[in-house]
Amino acid sequence: MRRVSAKFVPRLLTDDQKENRVEISQELLANANDNENFLKNIITGDETWVYEYDVKTKKQSSHWMGKVSPRPKKARMSRSNIKVLFVVFFDWKDIVRHEFLPRDQMVNKQLYQDVLARLRDVVRRKRPELWENQTWMLHHDNAPAHASLLIRSYLAKHQKSFVTHLPYSPDLAPADFFLFPKLKTTSKGRRFQTIEEIQENAIRELRAITESIATIEETLGTVYRQ
Repeated sequence: MRRVSAKFVPRLLTDDQKENRVEISQELLANANDNENFLKNIITGDETWVYEYDVKTKKQSSHWMGKVSPRPKKARMSRSNIKVLFVVFFDWKDIVRHEFLPRDQMVNKQLYQDVLARLRDVVRRKRPELWENQTWMLHHDNAPAHASLLIRSYLAKHQKSFVTHLPYSPDLAPADFFLFPKLKTTSKGRRFQTIEEIQENAIRELRAITESIATIEETLGTVYRQ
């Protein structure tokens, strides 16, 4: 016998949730196989807090040290209470829409409905081909505000399709595992004096991400053509 500790996992799923994951995954795979533009029609959205001060990651705080050098010490720090909520919608091309919510405002179903109404106006202007053909689909996670009856009714009223998000799944949450980490990396360990500075930095970093992606795609295209 040996004593072992339990392995921590993000969520213990029920059998029904596991079966639901399989069904949704199979449906998404079938849609992608049947329609080559399936992924190009998806507009993904999510929200995140941006802070006046955010702590560095462990990797950012690391140092090159000799083998016999003592490990450096660092006092524990926490994020500031000054923060603003940043909402971003994007597709395979670029950022479709971004906006800041009023300071310390939490996302509820009424507020999110207003956000979606503004998103529809932007899609009409920035993605006219998707709007005219009504082929664009909304993807967001299963947060209470996103999955509320009010939002589902709003989407049904405007005949808007949405991509079902797997229960408690990070696999199809590119905002949390791609966009927002890149957005926040360079701001960790820095202090901003005002809400306006926080917002300006967030927008600047957001645009830098889209520019870097365009550079990578252009480079890959050149390599493939060669």
